Amino acid sequence: MMRKLLKLGLGIMMAAMVSSTYAGDYPTRPITFMTMTQPGAQIDRLTRGLAQRMSKILGQPINVKNVTGSHGTVMATSLSRAKADGYTIGVTSLTAYTYAPHHAKMQYKPEDFDYLTLVALNSSGFIAKSDKPYSTLKEAFAWAKEKNGGKMRAMFHGADDKDAIVRMAKKEGVELALLPSKGGPSVIQAVTGDHVDVGYVGAILYKHVEAGTIKLIAAALGNRLPPIPDVPTLKEQGYDEQIEMIVALVAPKGIDAKAKAKLLAAANKLSNDKETQTFITANLKMRPVTWGEKTADKTAKDLYVAFGKLAKMK
Repeated sequence: MMRKLLKLGLGIMMAAMVSSTYAGDYPTRPITFMTMTQPGAQIDRLTRGLAQRMSKILGQPINVKNVTGSHGTVMATSLSRAKADGYTIGVTSLTAYTYAPHHAKMQYKPEDFDYLTLVALNSSGFIAKSDKPYSTLKEAFAWAKEKNGGKMRAMFHGADDKDAIVRMAKKEGVELALLPSKGGPSVIQAVTGDHVDVGYVGAILYKHVEAGTIKLIAAALGNRLPPIPDVPTLKEQGYDEQIEMIVALVAPKGIDAKAKAKLLAAANKLSNDKETQTFITANLKMRPVTWGEKTADKTAKDLYVAFGKLAKMK
């Protein structure tokens, strides 16, 4: 009996040691990066680029899973239910975690996540088909009132840009027909196919503007977009609006400490890697941000509070 107990005790100790070794060796199997957009969208391209680079650092494949719907809230719901073991990470706009919860009942709360690092600010704006008879959003509203019976069709990305264009249309006395998107490519298709009069989209707009199929009619950030400096911002057109798609790495709350440390170390390495930053700013034409957990956590909390104040003013 004593021998059996000793063997059992040794077996338990060995299992514990093996388990501890595997935890310390994270990752021991492929990781999944979930992204909120369809393949080909700018955030999808960013996700795949980060996955490729972090895979080399961590020594395991990183697969990309597209979970689309409601500008990240569907993905956020799925991410909130994932195991906090470091093998499921989201690459997503923060609006799903900081803006959407103030305007709809979600199956998750902002505190259900760990915000690991910011990675980019997606350039964005409102676009129209190149042959439309207006060059700014202000002119588009005027066209709708004078030539289109006071109506306009618009495609939106998420709750924040939808609410913004609703407020602007109300100010201009224009009735909107709103359509949701599944990411940048779907907005481009809707605009070029003449299914909508205007659409809101991220940095994917640049190559289509260059190709001549669409035109930018309003920069949505606080400043004009450097590659297209002649197009005024929303504020310059008379609207007290600014829309930002800040992209971050987000994990389920309580992510395993050793996995978190490895992921943060990999992210820190990429933040200091010139080739990675060139990929983000030159190839994808996204804006640089300050990386790191402290900045990401503070940004998420500050945005949630700020958007909460705006929601109460509605």
